[in-house]
Amino acid sequence: MKKTLYHNAQVILHDSIEWGAVLVEGKKIKRVIGEKDLDLSEFEGVEFIDVEGNYLSPGFIDIHVHGGGGYDFMDGTEEAFREIAIVHAKHGTTAIVPTTLTTTTERLEDTLNSYAKVRDEVINGAEFLGMHLEGPYFALTQRGAQDPRYIRKPDPREYRYLIENYAGIVRWSAAPELEGALEFGAYLSEKGIIAAVAHTDAVYEDVVAAHKVGFNLMTHFYSAMSGVSRRNAFRYAGVVEAGYLIDDFDLELIADGIHLPDPLLRLIYKVKGPDRMVLVTDAMRAAGTNVSESVLGSFDDGLEVLVEDGVAKLKDRSAFAGSVATADRLIRTMLKLGDIPLEEVIQMITFNPARVMKVADRKGAIEVGKDADMVIFDDDVNVQMTIVNGRIVYQLNK
Repeated sequence: MKKTLYHNAQVILHDSIEWGAVLVEGKKIKRVIGEKDLDLSEFEGVEFIDVEGNYLSPGFIDIHVHGGGGYDFMDGTEEAFREIAIVHAKHGTTAIVPTTLTTTTERLEDTLNSYAKVRDEVINGAEFLGMHLEGPYFALTQRGAQDPRYIRKPDPREYRYLIENYAGIVRWSAAPELEGALEFGAYLSEKGIIAAVAHTDAVYEDVVAAHKVGFNLMTHFYSAMSGVSRRNAFRYAGVVEAGYLIDDFDLELIADGIHLPDPLLRLIYKVKGPDRMVLVTDAMRAAGTNVSESVLGSFDDGLEVLVEDGVAKLKDRSAFAGSVATADRLIRTMLKLGDIPLEEVIQMITFNPARVMKVADRKGAIEVGKDADMVIFDDDVNVQMTIVNGRIVYQLNK
């Protein structure tokens, strides 16, 4: 079994950064060695890779991504899955959760069928962790860039059919105030599928009820969700306030510097702390490209969008239409805030998403026995190398 020693590295551990080395054997991390304990002469038959003083981090895990490199998962093709995995790996992502959009049952099946064909392939890109269905059970008033033609209430016949026939579904986002949403959430929890609050006009009490049946994640916090509102003269706390008040809600953050401005990122960090923040790209097909126009969703049935100011927008500029960010950009955004340690930012895009997706037993940290998913990057978070399950899938200038 091949052995590789990554040495002369600033190794990012769960709560510290230490000079040292990491020994990989096959697909797993075999040893984590401090600099003072490192003796290169003891490693016979081992390939040495000099990290040259750069950071050696756990691989980035993106649990909400729609596309990149000119492809969207809603294209419903195996090629789209492969190419999106490759382009995001160039930016340090070692595991992704492919995400759909609000659409017809038939088109969802096309994408789920393509996923089933590629899920176990060895690709020179990020590994797939299962599918995230974003919609179609949303509030029309908070649809954002979701296609209003296909938004509907939870339909037990539809969601039970999909879950029973497609084992790859690991997460589903929905509005908890809709008729039938609590029964839907309870069914997801029963099946071990993550239920997330999204595109919702709920009030605090709706979210409390949803939390009791298993909703424990908020999809792109602040985006397409209610805050304080007045109804018949009375003020009601909304979904945002529920996210802050309910301690064990994890909050998904599109930290591209556009969806959430600095003051909101600072507020979230101050209230929730690093343990409940999960950085995601929510990237659409224009991520990793230089285009000025693109399509959100499939080419034949998606929405035409503009790409400007570092974000995708609807043509009338009335709403954002997904980000064009990659994982490295999210880290740079958080570090620009100035008062968040690098190891905490890395936790938000490695260990936290691994915990949320129930794979923390094998991913999300540089620890003995875990998958050898790692990223080498410099002081400016420029990715030099990406390693997935012990294989180098990307190397700068090669």
